[in-house]
Amino acid sequence: MTNTNQPSFLYKIQRFLHLTIKSTFVRNVAIVATGTAGAQAIAMAFAPILTRLYGPEVFGLLGIFKSVLGVVTPIAALAYPIAIVLPKEDNEAKGIVRLSSQLALCIAGMITGVLLVTGDWLVELLNLYAISAFILLIPLTMLFSAGMQIAKQWLIRKKLFRITARVAVVQALILNSAKTGFGLFNPVAATLVILSTAGTALNFLMLAFWAKKTEAQNVREYYPHSKQSQWELAKKYYDFPIYRAPQGFINAVSQSLPVLMLAAFFGPASAGFYALCQKVLNLPGQLIGQSVAQVFYPRIVEAEHRGENLTLLIVKATLSLAAVGFIPFTLVVAFGPWLFGFVFGEEWVIAGEYARWLALWTFWGFINRPSVASIPVLRMQGMLLILEILNVLFRAVSLIVGFYVFKSDLWAIFLYSIAGVIFNLSLIIMTICKSNYGMASDKPLS
Repeated sequence: MTNTNQPSFLYKIQRFLHLTIKSTFVRNVAIVATGTAGAQAIAMAFAPILTRLYGPEVFGLLGIFKSVLGVVTPIAALAYPIAIVLPKEDNEAKGIVRLSSQLALCIAGMITGVLLVTGDWLVELLNLYAISAFILLIPLTMLFSAGMQIAKQWLIRKKLFRITARVAVVQALILNSAKTGFGLFNPVAATLVILSTAGTALNFLMLAFWAKKTEAQNVREYYPHSKQSQWELAKKYYDFPIYRAPQGFINAVSQSLPVLMLAAFFGPASAGFYALCQKVLNLPGQLIGQSVAQVFYPRIVEAEHRGENLTLLIVKATLSLAAVGFIPFTLVVAFGPWLFGFVFGEEWVIAGEYARWLALWTFWGFINRPSVASIPVLRMQGMLLILEILNVLFRAVSLIVGFYVFKSDLWAIFLYSIAGVIFNLSLIIMTICKSNYGMASDKPLS
């Protein structure tokens, strides 16, 4: 006989959806994702206009400038801004803000001095003639990027996700409007490079303004200066400059590895196919994965301070992302060539073959965001650096084997993706094991 007092399956599903929608974590993720989606939608809307105003060579020069910035930016403040979320007390966090700001100013000043003295030699050594006219904008943009990261990490600490989302949309609208307006009169590389620097500065200024304004509105948010000296704070969070900054640098270098090696081994068309695949496959990570990571980071710091079960948090967040990403990534694996041929044209069918294999790696990179966000809390930054080094080596070897052994770009992409799967799966397993077994012997964060 059926027990009518037992809740029905439909009721359980409705109850689960109701609790999920009411979840603060889910709402915050939705807020960040909305801002990211809005900024990307604006950029995509302006793209057809900008590509008609500026030629391919102009965008190529901007790409070189951004590639150089991408490599050097991780060392702009030696990764100390990431530590802003960790302390229990705001006064210590403000001490890290000051430490990060001072380091950013010093490093930008040092790089400016080096470029003034040896700029011509470095341009020749690194074959950067194309952007030699803009070389001094690199330390300036680094400084703005560091300031932007400092302000953003403070807002993440205070869980002011609406502000970061709002700033992303406003900055995208202003920057793309400026590119269009100036491009009508002077569609040259200098316009895009200078506006790119100005866009970074604008992002920093807006984030800093809202952070200050929000803090000033609540007197209780005021805390005196940290009792610890800058040197004491630098030593306390030493793992960020020693491990996280080099890891960020290596990761940035590795991002350009496939394009450069595919172009060298198989020609520019292969590099173009790869670039399109990455742009498409990274959309879920940018819209959802990064949003989850931003919200999850302060959440797991809070959980560590309270002595909550970190393993459960990491596993639940990872499985949730796996559930979200399973269907879209599976569709790419199953129908990649047809989908790319239908959407982008028959000449892009090979890109769909690339995407079929790259989706395997991208899926595991998509679901590892909670693990990456947990790294500072679990004090695993040394391990992350070692894994990153091994990952870059395996990536390079996989591309070389694909060329010299199999003489096939598809085999190179397949091996490259398998190396990425192994790296991300290893990171997830190690993070879960560390959260389960390692926290008991560690000192709590202060």
